[in-house]
Amino acid sequence: MESNWIKDVITKNDIVTALGKLGVKKGMVLEVHSSLRSFGYVVGGAQTVVDALIEAVGYEGTIVMPLQCSDNTEPSYWEKPPIERQYWQTIRDNMPAFDTKDSDVRCMGKIVENFRRRRGVYCSYHPSCAFVAYGKYAKLICSRHELNYSLSKRSPLGQMLKLKPYVLLLGVSYDNCTGMHLAEYESNVRPIILQGGSIETDTGKQWVKYLDIDLNSDEFLQPGKLMEDKGLVKKMTIGHSECRLFPLKTAIDYTMVYLTKKYKG
Repeated sequence: MESNWIKDVITKNDIVTALGKLGVKKGMVLEVHSSLRSFGYVVGGAQTVVDALIEAVGYEGTIVMPLQCSDNTEPSYWEKPPIERQYWQTIRDNMPAFDTKDSDVRCMGKIVENFRRRRGVYCSYHPSCAFVAYGKYAKLICSRHELNYSLSKRSPLGQMLKLKPYVLLLGVSYDNCTGMHLAEYESNVRPIILQGGSIETDTGKQWVKYLDIDLNSDEFLQPGKLMEDKGLVKKMTIGHSECRLFPLKTAIDYTMVYLTKKYKG
């Protein structure tokens, strides 16, 4: 029976203190990716983690999280799991239009869900690759998000990159780092594809097509390891969660070098 007991607890103060030791400072712009489960038992759950993040960067800081709606995408590209061709048009016809508050963000996690509900949070508008942000530069970061090339410099990532942001990984690895996709666009190694999604227009809900590249975050693991080998990533454990902090620009540079060597020789 005792094996099922909670033997360790993590509080907001524990997280704030640990983030400070990791290198998170007041005024930072942080792109955050997280797994609540990785911590173990957190008193107050996702609410506590979000409170700790906001306190760690302070009033002058900004927190950014991706709000990706993987279901609101072209169904012919679905892989995990794939869907039979006979249902593709049914998906397109019946997918609800993206809504910044109500759209399902399956697989993004409880911390993101809590964060998106906070008063003062801004959200960019994109059917599959929106971002939510809170803090000093939140409105600026989310003010521009073009439909085509959803994670390029014409997205909130481009605005964020101007602010010398850091990436904070809480219990997840580099393949979760949305900002590293910028390297895929800048290196020109990916084929262009025709994506799709459901959005709200002046005439009502509409399935729209847009251009993007064939993104693949699985390849971010190797540049991440290279950064660690060079001592460019700060690491520590918070509860049971392995956490990493590094500059986004560094990650993009290393990813571009990796992709260019791999695909262009």
